[in-house]
Amino acid sequence: MTRQTITAEQIDAILPQTQCGLCGFGGCMPYAEALVQENAAINLCPPGGVKGLRTIAQLVAEDPSPFIADMEKNTKPKQLALIREEECIGCTKCIQACPVDAIVGAAKSMHTIITAECTGCELCIPPCPVDCISIFAIAEETPEQEKQKANLSRERFRARNIRLSKENSNQTIHSREKNNSSSESLTDKKAFIQEAILRAQLKKKSS
Repeated sequence: MTRQTITAEQIDAILPQTQCGLCGFGGCMPYAEALVQENAAINLCPPGGVKGLRTIAQLVAEDPSPFIADMEKNTKPKQLALIREEECIGCTKCIQACPVDAIVGAAKSMHTIITAECTGCELCIPPCPVDCISIFAIAEETPEQEKQKANLSRERFRARNIRLSKENSNQTIHSREKNNSSSESLTDKKAFIQEAILRAQLKKKSS
């Protein structure tokens, strides 16, 4: 099977769904799409490890041998994030960074990570201004558990992207309405000034 005969969905189905971006793309599906288009190498998924590398290689009909040694060194273990809640200042930056919406909380309130939904992507760590997030390794999961977790992460990633798209669309509409309102207000002001000047000129002529 060549890359021309496979789909991004087929590749996405075998990726770990950490949505970490370590591959250089914005998630597992974008990486899958790049693989189909032959714009990405098969060895860019550290969370998938050697097993994932071999699976991708088999699907796209490519030899994984040249990449195995490096992948053995770079493989990322299964892990989860944990917020040290007593240190959290409620800035919401980690919530905004989480690719699967696995962090709950409100502004100026304590945040917490939903363990069952966390992919261990580490994207919540850089934006945290008080370094109150820790990453810890977890035990290997059974194939069935891995599949269930991957399916959940995939759906939550999709749902988040849909939500963000809608929010961006609403913000664009609101911005346009605001600009239109400002434009109308400016037009009204100009018309009022012109009318006032005309009245003054007419009054001056009549006197």
